[in-house]
Amino acid sequence: MDRKIEKKTWTLRRIAAVAGGVILLGGIVYQIGFADHRSTMNVEQDRLSIATVKTGEFTDYILVSGQIEPSRTVYLDAIEGGVVDQVVRESGALLKKGDTILVLSNSNLQLDVMQRETMLYEQINNLRQTRLLLDQNDLSQQGQLAEIDYQISLLEPQYERFKELHEKKLVSDREFEEVKEQYEYNVKRKKLTYASYRNDSIARSIQLTQLRLSESRMNASLTGVGNILDNLVITAPIGGQLATPEQLEIGQAINPGQRYGQIDMLDEFKVRVPIDELYLPRVSTGLRGKFTLSGQDHELEIIKSYPTITNGRFEVDMAFTGDSPEGIRRGQSVRIRLELGQSEQSLLLPTGGFFKDTGGNWVFVLNPTTGVAEKRNIRLGRKNPEYYEVLEGLVEGEKVIVSGYENFGTNEVLQLK
Repeated sequence: MDRKIEKKTWTLRRIAAVAGGVILLGGIVYQIGFADHRSTMNVEQDRLSIATVKTGEFTDYILVSGQIEPSRTVYLDAIEGGVVDQVVRESGALLKKGDTILVLSNSNLQLDVMQRETMLYEQINNLRQTRLLLDQNDLSQQGQLAEIDYQISLLEPQYERFKELHEKKLVSDREFEEVKEQYEYNVKRKKLTYASYRNDSIARSIQLTQLRLSESRMNASLTGVGNILDNLVITAPIGGQLATPEQLEIGQAINPGQRYGQIDMLDEFKVRVPIDELYLPRVSTGLRGKFTLSGQDHELEIIKSYPTITNGRFEVDMAFTGDSPEGIRRGQSVRIRLELGQSEQSLLLPTGGFFKDTGGNWVFVLNPTTGVAEKRNIRLGRKNPEYYEVLEGLVEGEKVIVSGYENFGTNEVLQLK
């Protein structure tokens, strides 16, 4: 007897097809919603520099190179020109104030000095002659006044007697009028002569004062002219070490105003430091720095800033806050750690080559568990030669690739091997 065979709904083939479809659909969904589509690159960890983000004291400083210079230098410029007649001290010699360095000769200058001295002597003699004439005029006027007083002293009693006799009719009118006219004439003459003498005396006093001042100036000029020849003997204005740009030789011509050397004081030194113009707004007097010499730290302070920029740099002078180190020499170079601000606690990231590729806007942060480094946006603040100040994007303890990123292209994930 035939039996009806029922057809199965879920056959093995159908189950396999449905399962495959579900798996395919799940893969599509995962790729769309959950899979990591970022570009990935395999790199060798040994070739990378990895640093740990930490919290510490951030010191805002820069490293600069300075050159040791004497604290005071006096330049030697020729006041008068001439030919070197004698070299008494050579370059490198230690001098005391007043020591003779060079002796020059200049025959034209000597002749000129003699002519100027002669002219000044003539002018001084003319002034003295004028003063003598004024004195003689004064004596002459005094003599005139004395003569008038004498005449008045004779005529006044005679005039009084004749006046009494005339009243008694004992002398004639003519005799009385003659005596009266002589007496009144001398009295009037005295008034006029005295007025003239008074005005002349005032003018003479002013003129004598001017003559004395002129004579004083001429005597000073005469002294100055005489001292011109002293400029041919060049002496040290201060004590120190003589330095000349070239060896001076006998017979060598030196022009007026020519700089032939300098004297450096060796008891104190300063450091001349060129600094990048980028730091000009932040550098001012009073900032401090330090350097190490022979295993000892020495502290410096900015005492003067030169704002003129040359080849992208400006210069400052730094003085030692204590005694100058022993053994330093003029022209010696030192590496200075110049502080630009106060130290404070901050999140720190060591410096590295990554900055030139990212501008400090992002870094690769390492996940030690998975061995993957992922790109992350950050924000950095101040920088010193050792650390960047981290403002956003990192936390203490995270590890960051700080070596250069030039070989990573546009990849966002690094698979470390």
